[in-house]
Amino acid sequence: MHPTGARPADGGPAARGMRTFFLVLVGQVFSLLGSGMTGFALVIWAYLITGQATTLALAALFYFAPTVLFSPLAGALVDRWDRRLTMMLSDLAQGLTTVVMLPLFVTGALEIWHWYLAGAVAGTFAAFHFPAYSAAVTTMIPKAQYGRASGLLSVAESASGIFAPVAAAALLGLLGIQAGVPAIMLLDIGTFSVAIGILLVVKIPKPPRTAAGRAAQGGLLKESVFGFRYIAGRRSLLGLQLVFFAVNLIGTLGFTLVPPMVLARAGNDALVLGSVQSAGAIGGVVGGVAMSSWGGPKRRVHGVLGGMALEGVFGLTLIGVGPGPALWAAGSFLSAFFIPIINGSNQAIWQAKVPPDIQGRVFAARRLIAQITIPIAMGIAGPLADRVFEPGIREGGSLSGAFGWLVGTGPGSGIALMLVLCGILGTAVGLSAYGVRAVRDAEALLPDHDAAPAPGDARAMQAGGERRRKRKA
Repeated sequence: MHPTGARPADGGPAARGMRTFFLVLVGQVFSLLGSGMTGFALVIWAYLITGQATTLALAALFYFAPTVLFSPLAGALVDRWDRRLTMMLSDLAQGLTTVVMLPLFVTGALEIWHWYLAGAVAGTFAAFHFPAYSAAVTTMIPKAQYGRASGLLSVAESASGIFAPVAAAALLGLLGIQAGVPAIMLLDIGTFSVAIGILLVVKIPKPPRTAAGRAAQGGLLKESVFGFRYIAGRRSLLGLQLVFFAVNLIGTLGFTLVPPMVLARAGNDALVLGSVQSAGAIGGVVGGVAMSSWGGPKRRVHGVLGGMALEGVFGLTLIGVGPGPALWAAGSFLSAFFIPIINGSNQAIWQAKVPPDIQGRVFAARRLIAQITIPIAMGIAGPLADRVFEPGIREGGSLSGAFGWLVGTGPGSGIALMLVLCGILGTAVGLSAYGVRAVRDAEALLPDHDAAPAPGDARAMQAGGERRRKRKA
């Protein structure tokens, strides 16, 4: 008999799970590629119309705000529903927004507010995709592969990011805006169809029921808030998410404004912006490959906090001080390189500590805590750039004397200064979190969800149960 109890021909459940994971991953690569091309094309279209950073920041806000705000409800429903079907419906709904915008653009009727509305609809359904996919991965592969799987997912996301901006910029350059944008949208429709087709043919295991899952059952409202109560009762998990809460606020203030900064400093050259974004995607691929082959540091928290500190210095700060495309691309590459390590290490911690049958609810709450600051940052980034930093850095402005030597005083320099400041603050948050024991020692303080309780833990749980019964009596 094969040592695992499975026939050598099928490779065992672990091998089958990895094959399913890879198939789903391929589908997501196609979907991300098409969405990335459409997003890039519409950024160029909108910036040529308005010429304002606020327009692009608001587009990001309208997409991301529903993604975060609907997360608790989505998490509760994901744990009730079939996760494969949930992912399919999410991909379909997001793809249909492109189907709706295509005839509007072709007829000349597409307006900026249509783009915002389509983003809000897509963002609402994207709220279901993250918890469904994250929880599905946990049931598909062994725990030892969580870090590598997160790295491979980052590779997939970044690989699509390499080709999407360059391919979209090339098509726009070849066909022009009026013909190029519809062509890109048609490609997007084809790619999300591939993703849905793959999900139709794969099987994703259902998670086993646990005591935590049974305790979480109830009405939709109870299940929606369960994830928050679960995290609040575990200081280490809450501490990790509060670190992301701060870093996401700071980082989003900067990264939201990279496209308008590049366009302002490069004379609206779409190829320059595409090259900078592709350099970032290449960095993400390299970081993802490193994470998938390495699996991350033995103590995952070093991947989270150390990665944040390094990303701030070598990412936003370098992009801000860079005088031209070479350093913008270098900063974009290095920033994206650390993201798979940060996110992969964090994801592996959560997948190991949280029982699979409640991960939809817990991961959705986790997302809201960590990312609620992102819509806020997106909402204020554009006005800060257009009304404070850009006028202030111009020749004779209030900021030009102190910072003009660092970032210049021409168009886009105010945004560059914002990037520098955000990079420094992000590094400070990552380093300062090492001073909090609940965060620094999270992996030691929290048991894995499949770990057998120690005798002392069992006695404590029994004693706690007896105290609760006495109180009820």
